[in-house]
Amino acid sequence: MKQPGKMIIYNLFPLLAGKFADWEKHLFRASEMGFNWIFVNPIQRPGASGSLYSIADHYDFNPLLVDRKSKKKPLKQVQDMIKTAEKLGLKMMVDLVINHCSVDSDLLRLHPEWFLWEVKGRVAHPFCDENGKKVVWRDLAKFDHKNTNDKEGLFRFLLDTVKFLIELGFKGFRCDAAYQIPASLWKRLIRETKRMYPDVLFFGETLGCPPDQTRKTASAGFDYIFNSSKWWDLYSYWLMAQYVLTRDIVPSVSFPESHDTVRLCQELNGNIEGLKQRYLFTALFSAGVMMPIGFEFGFCKKLHVVKTRPEDWEETDVDLRSFITKVNKIKAKHLIFQEEALTEILYHHNPNVLLIWKASIHTQEESLLIFNKDIHNEQHFHAESLKEFVQAGAPLVDVSPEYPMDYIPTPFSYDLRPGQGIVLITSRDTAPEN
Repeated sequence: MKQPGKMIIYNLFPLLAGKFADWEKHLFRASEMGFNWIFVNPIQRPGASGSLYSIADHYDFNPLLVDRKSKKKPLKQVQDMIKTAEKLGLKMMVDLVINHCSVDSDLLRLHPEWFLWEVKGRVAHPFCDENGKKVVWRDLAKFDHKNTNDKEGLFRFLLDTVKFLIELGFKGFRCDAAYQIPASLWKRLIRETKRMYPDVLFFGETLGCPPDQTRKTASAGFDYIFNSSKWWDLYSYWLMAQYVLTRDIVPSVSFPESHDTVRLCQELNGNIEGLKQRYLFTALFSAGVMMPIGFEFGFCKKLHVVKTRPEDWEETDVDLRSFITKVNKIKAKHLIFQEEALTEILYHHNPNVLLIWKASIHTQEESLLIFNKDIHNEQHFHAESLKEFVQAGAPLVDVSPEYPMDYIPTPFSYDLRPGQGIVLITSRDTAPEN
């Protein structure tokens, strides 16, 4: 199995960051916190709705992001921004939206055969099921990938779009609504792209689809998919069931919140220990982690794909940068946290304590993670010996981002602070060679 790479992603939301020329301060902050990838939502010119995901022209840029007073052409502004990121040690990925385009795109007039049409000549709109309610995006026109009589023409357009973004400097793609597009199309698009640009990565967005469809989409050649750990309650079994279903096919990326969700700080009513708990958990649970801009400052205002503006930047008294930097250093240092490691939730008699065992498939490392699920109260944890929870013979070492212990006593008795997570590392003996 291929050795994993560091996938510590900062989501720079374009409408909050503003013009390309203003992104440097955000890129610098992300680099300082130990992120090595930047994900940006669509930057192309949108249709009349103004939604980032309603792209009207795939080869032009959102006027809200372009500095019209600059002597540099928009394309050069984008390229310079990406070069700035690269100088800071950051690779950049962008949303790849190929399930649909805006209803007022010239593509409907020039290539009506590429689209799915309903009766009476109305173009079909994408939709989703949101808690049993059908949500239709009427500003979007759905491509007909399955039955168009010009599959090759549509494919060539999509491939040219990918090439255009790569030539700008992007090294990866978050593939929006990947599960709604035939796996055969993804296989060909990814294969032909990697033939020209072997180092480019594809991240499949499969959230919201059933497990069997997730597994099928994940098998289409994606380098990573996104998992659903954000919605886990820390008690039920479903997250591990999903993890096991796909971990042998493709690694996954966790996130504590996203541009599609309510801000976690808002959900937790400003509980800082809860923010720390969820970031530590999501960073160490799976191969990759992604955090949206503003999480580090406890932002509460939900990101909006149409309405958000730089003026929505919030002034708070929260600053998690130091904590996030320490967590990212743990992830970057230990390969076990950069892969889909063997992972098991272990029983403990205190139901408010989450005990997770992980074993690397690439190194001899093992890890024991101890979380206080309760973000409001202390919880007691006791074990006659922590060695009973691991297979390794080497001593356990505490690498926690906060309150690390110099030694691990036996028996082990500890009052976990609200939301606290303890990160222990050990190593199995290397098998002797014949």
